[in-house]
Amino acid sequence: MTTPTVLADDRTAPGRSPSKASASGRRLAALARAELILLVRNRSAIFLALVLPVVMIFSIRASLQQIDLAGTGLSIAGAALTGGIGIVLVQVVYMNLVTGYVTRREELVLKRLRTGEITDREILTATALPSVALALLQCVLLVVAGAIAFDLTAPKRPELFLLGLVVGLVMMSALAAATSAMTRTVQTSQLTTLPLFFVSLFGSGIFVPLDVFPDRLASVFELLPLTGVMTLVRHGWLGHAETGDLVTAGVTALAWTAFAVFAVQRWFRWDPRG
Repeated sequence: MTTPTVLADDRTAPGRSPSKASASGRRLAALARAELILLVRNRSAIFLALVLPVVMIFSIRASLQQIDLAGTGLSIAGAALTGGIGIVLVQVVYMNLVTGYVTRREELVLKRLRTGEITDREILTATALPSVALALLQCVLLVVAGAIAFDLTAPKRPELFLLGLVVGLVMMSALAAATSAMTRTVQTSQLTTLPLFFVSLFGSGIFVPLDVFPDRLASVFELLPLTGVMTLVRHGWLGHAETGDLVTAGVTALAWTAFAVFAVQRWFRWDPRG
């Protein structure tokens, strides 16, 4: 059997079509590259993604200084930096992507893309990839900063840390797409994202670890979307985890992720709402 000849424009010779997977990968990469260029050109989005999480981490650190962490097994630095990962997930991925999906929808970009070969899943994924990549970079920098500046160790259970991070990225991306369905304009995205933003900040262990709340209230907060992710990330990085807590956190996080994906499949809007 002869090897197919590769043409100058990087396509295979007639009669030898590329595999579906490679074609999908090329479409995904091209669209993600275009989304990255648009993100870099959006100065306000870059400011929110790069500067605001840093400011929020210092706010978390200041608030933790007023709280007695004795008995939680957490230091102020450990609680603040793991909380910073939650901030990155909410602001860089969720809030940024809601605006991104609504903008593309209202400008008819999503509608035009659907007329080509690219699939709906590829469109949604490619739109999310730049924000996800930026969030991953910031999370890596937080871990490095923890080791260099705050004497924190590398993640003690990296498999838990990575699981929580990956599930968090997928969940926040899907929730962003779902939230965009009930967001009419780019301006109103600042309002529709606030409920999850505030609930996650104060109820999912970002600003205040759940260990300091009364048991009954903490049990309610454990059911919030980002709480399971934060539990996996925090215990994956700092250790001191009980198996039962990790199972509950994992099940909760996966359940919310599955619901978010279902919500996107059921209610995502491709046409402008104006």
